[in-house]
Amino acid sequence: MDRVRIDKWLWAARFFKTRSLAARACELGRVDCGGQPSKPAREIRVGDFLRVKNDSGEFHVEVLALSEVRGPFAIAQTLYRETQDSRAAREKVAEERRAMPRVEGFREGRPSKRDRRRIDRLRSRS
Repeated sequence: MDRVRIDKWLWAARFFKTRSLAARACELGRVDCGGQPSKPAREIRVGDFLRVKNDSGEFHVEVLALSEVRGPFAIAQTLYRETQDSRAAREKVAEERRAMPRVEGFREGRPSKRDRRRIDRLRSRS
């Protein structure tokens, strides 16, 4: 096996949970092979460089091995090598996300008993 469909490989390498999600990502232009957007049926080879965007971030990887079968995570990691720049950029984005203040949304509807007590305390002080 010297070539594999890119959607099968992305699924086997565990970038996406299902093959249909991998194919959809290709159709939406979230997967590039050699700097060009890839269709799901594009065949990749060992040594190709891919840019993959998913929920976990943006990955720049080199294909080290091919597989059409989804296996354990430890084996899936041996199929590719992520570049140092890509790993550093993902860690930086994750750190920025952790540093952002968390904002709770406003509750809809009537205030709860606890909220009412807080409101009463505020009103009685002023």
